Amino acid sequence: MPLPYRMSKANAALRQGGKALKDLNLLKVLQSEIQHELSCNPPEVSRSSSMGEFVVECDLPQSQDFVLKRKYESGEEVAVSALLGPFCPDGLEGVECLYPRDVLMKVCLKKPGLSSMLQFDCSVYEKDGIGSGFKIHNAYCFQPSVGLGPSVYRPPFSKLDNELQVELKKYLASKGIGESLTNFLLHHLHKKEQAQYVDWLHKLESYVAKSE
Repeated sequence: MPLPYRMSKANAALRQGGKALKDLNLLKVLQSEIQHELSCNPPEVSRSSSMGEFVVECDLPQSQDFVLKRKYESGEEVAVSALLGPFCPDGLEGVECLYPRDVLMKVCLKKPGLSSMLQFDCSVYEKDGIGSGFKIHNAYCFQPSVGLGPSVYRPPFSKLDNELQVELKKYLASKGIGESLTNFLLHHLHKKEQAQYVDWLHKLESYVAKSE
């Protein structure tokens, strides 16, 4: 066998061996991360946590959001749509938080006989390491048939009169938006996100482990 051909074969074998070694290292890291995640399940909720009178409207395993709904005898409907927000690695100073991300929550209210809907854009946060709260960012009315266009007036909630802010938050509380529900949302969505992450890791593991 000519020397150049043997050298070419040797180089190809070395490249293939180097690739296999890299794949093996990646596989080990993936397997280690999977084991870590499986051993670090989100803590069981020790605080009051409940959906209350809400029922699950949508909670697909592959989706990021979670939708709850509540209907009154009067025909009024309250819908809550929630998903995890960006990571907040710093948390509260001096407090060890259970959950690294806030929850982005929308609360929509619809009364029979009205074409418009009232919506609140909120965020749910862990307030002291043992409980949670929510902050309202916007409150506005719009017609679902038209959608949320630029014509919808959305004043910043923090700029409203303080008494009005308090009463609007009390109004949401009367519709079941309280700490028990926000505790539930924080725990459920973090648990759901972890399950999706582990599933993603398993898919990567299977791909890397498959021999070419």
